[in-house]
Amino acid sequence: MTAAVAPPLLLTNARLVGASAPNVGSVGASAGVAPSSPTFGGVDGGAGGLVDVLVRDGLVAAVGPAGRVGDGGVERVDLGGRTLMPGLWDAHVHVTQWALVRRRLDLSGARSAAEAVALVRDRLAEGLPEPGTALVGYGFRDGLWPDVPTADLLDAVAGEVPVVLVSGDLHCAWLSTAGLRFVGVGAHPTGVLREAEWLPLAAAVDRAPDHLADAWVADAAAAAAARGVVGVVDLEITDNLTAWRRRFAGGFDALRVRAGVWTPWLDDVLAEGLRSGDVLPGTAGLLEQGPFKVVTDGSLNTRTAYCHDAYPGLTGPEAHGILSVPPAELVPLMARAHAGGLRCAIHAIGDHANTLALDAFAATGALGSVEHAQLLDPADLSRFAELGVVASVQPEHAMDDRDIADRHWSGRTGRAFAFGALDDAGAVLALGSDAPVAPLDPWFAVAAAVSRSRDGRAPWHPEQRIGLRTALEASTDGRGLVPTAGAPADLVVLDADPLAPGADAGDAGADAADVDAAAAALREMPVAATLLAGRWTHRTF
Repeated sequence: MTAAVAPPLLLTNARLVGASAPNVGSVGASAGVAPSSPTFGGVDGGAGGLVDVLVRDGLVAAVGPAGRVGDGGVERVDLGGRTLMPGLWDAHVHVTQWALVRRRLDLSGARSAAEAVALVRDRLAEGLPEPGTALVGYGFRDGLWPDVPTADLLDAVAGEVPVVLVSGDLHCAWLSTAGLRFVGVGAHPTGVLREAEWLPLAAAVDRAPDHLADAWVADAAAAAAARGVVGVVDLEITDNLTAWRRRFAGGFDALRVRAGVWTPWLDDVLAEGLRSGDVLPGTAGLLEQGPFKVVTDGSLNTRTAYCHDAYPGLTGPEAHGILSVPPAELVPLMARAHAGGLRCAIHAIGDHANTLALDAFAATGALGSVEHAQLLDPADLSRFAELGVVASVQPEHAMDDRDIADRHWSGRTGRAFAFGALDDAGAVLALGSDAPVAPLDPWFAVAAAVSRSRDGRAPWHPEQRIGLRTALEASTDGRGLVPTAGAPADLVVLDADPLAPGADAGDAGADAADVDAAAAALREMPVAATLLAGRWTHRTF
């Protein structure tokens, strides 16, 4: 892909995020201290607090009061008082799986195995899958179902049509007998494959011709850009660099991508001498080498997240969950990746898994993140900041899993999805979706983080909410909330100010109706336009 430099652009009459709030000074100013002039993030605003932003060579060249940033002959785009801020990042995505899931049977609303089977039956009545393929569903969560999923239930409605239903957390699948054969499994007692039984087979249903998968990825990326997204950390379980090099060579240019690497492909990346943050040539500067990913435990829904305490009702060797990569394996892997210049992204959901992941960071000196950090020992909260480890969290999971957590982590949920406690302890937070586990939409993550509420329900452990400004800053890849000269011209234009008075769903004293309204407004945040390296990837005006 040949780099195409976007022509210079002057964005006029922009309102910086938070500029509509009363007594707003520079970002980070002490609460209650009124500024002496309309200044936002160190930028002086003109009349009405409006600014102009000059974009040149893919960078923000200048930011100044409206009417005072001049450059003759440059295309001018009047934002008409719309809010302008740095573009959004999703810190944890499985891009190809998300692109595929957008075309699969949605099972997220099924409240029982019987309801899921009815959805399968109805889809098959509309038409059969292409020969050589399976009917693939996605999103079921059986942790609270009153009945048990079995292959026989699916066989009753599907017969010889292969059916593969993937759970919402990706850690298990429910298959018909023909579906088991489709993925290469013979007889199985239940048809439900969990953890090590399923994960190595997941790619069997993610197969699609390259040209088709790439077209679906491009479509998913365009949808993300329409929500203000400019970049993703892609942790797809595949030869990620090869896939993304092909896509960029084919003209992909909708997002910045940090392509993670898993153990099977670690040798290849190290042999190339690639370090996290290295830009891959021929990608217009949009593709970077991402982190080294390791999954150390399971998930809450499957009761395989590795915990200090046993799960209620479970006994035996897996009563505490499953530790899939113990320290004796994890530490050497991380040390090797760190020596090669790679950051580490370590999946840990249970509290014991998180303790061991932090121990491994301490032992190796590696840089990077704990992915998920869902259940934490209070003693580990301060270790994130002490070790410089990012807490890469997915707030929408708290809304999806609150009822399952109340059952399986009973008595421990005060330290589950503990975003507020992490923030108080000084941890750096990075928000993501883990799409397809949750939708690739940062506004969903922000809303869940600040409200701990969805669907009209009372906030769940509201003491673990974080402030709206904190949530937004955790969604811009460290670029803050105000465009700055010299930064990439990756920007989002909004038809509403997310920091306007009343927008914070976590405001102290807000009643339930106010929380619901503020959270809904964040989820539906109107995105007018998105710029990537000074080039429009989405525009409605």
